[in-house]
Amino acid sequence: MTYPGPARTSERPPRPGTVTAAVLVVVVVVLGVVSLVVTDGAASDASARPSRATGPVADVPRGSPPDAAADEDDGVVPDGTTIFDDVPAVARLDPGLLASVRRAAADAGRSGIGFSVNSGWRSPRYQEQLLREAVATYGSEREAARWVATADTSPHVSGDAVDIGPAESAAWLSAHGAGYGLCRVYRNEPWHFELRPAAVHSGCPPLYADPTDDPRMRE
Repeated sequence: MTYPGPARTSERPPRPGTVTAAVLVVVVVVLGVVSLVVTDGAASDASARPSRATGPVADVPRGSPPDAAADEDDGVVPDGTTIFDDVPAVARLDPGLLASVRRAAADAGRSGIGFSVNSGWRSPRYQEQLLREAVATYGSEREAARWVATADTSPHVSGDAVDIGPAESAAWLSAHGAGYGLCRVYRNEPWHFELRPAAVHSGCPPLYADPTDDPRMRE
């Protein structure tokens, strides 16, 4: 018995060129999808991130210089300044206070004691700077107030106070100042003197513990 051979089919194998073209089409489609996904993801990321043009706005407008520190014109005292020098911190003191301190300094000088000025008249700007520094140093406005007054209440801003150094000179003035109408005001500031004309006859008034004890600081 004989068996017929395999039946012939009418389908022909694809041509090589046709296969290559089909592969290329698939590759193009896949790349297109990937590109679309990546582009869409990038766009989403970009919309989620703030652009550089719309970043945070600075507290100070661009181009505005920072506040300049106080200088000699504000009452900053150059090193080695004496009560006889003509710098703003000295020259802008109350005339009566300045004359009294100069008389005392002249007399103290005969005993070999010289008066340096650690601080005198101050501009409001300088006083505010010193208060900010005191708050940073002492940790609170309440504690800073024991050492530095506000620009509205400080006798330095009005030219009615002078800080004398070194320590031996301040001690001399504390002992003899009443005769010139000059008095210490605060127990915690042995260098701080103000004019009290009545002290020439009745002596200096009792000391305040510190500026927070002074009624003038609460006006």
